[in-house]
Amino acid sequence: MIMQEQYYGIGETAGKIYKTLEQKGEITLTKLLKEVGVDEALLNQAIGWLARENNINFSRIGQRVKVSLLKG
Repeated sequence: MIMQEQYYGIGETAGKIYKTLEQKGEITLTKLLKEVGVDEALLNQAIGWLARENNINFSRIGQRVKVSLLKG
């Protein structure tokens, strides 16, 4: 039962990330963490889910990593 709750939380967070990226466009992971309002581990799991589904794109500028929705 705990695993199902965890998967649900990851899916919910992935949805929040997707909506945030639709509204804000490209954003740093630090700002995304603040916008979504979850702990970093859950954010990373949801980012992984979206990346696996080919929904997001990453870019690095120096030390900063930005994420955006994949167009197409």
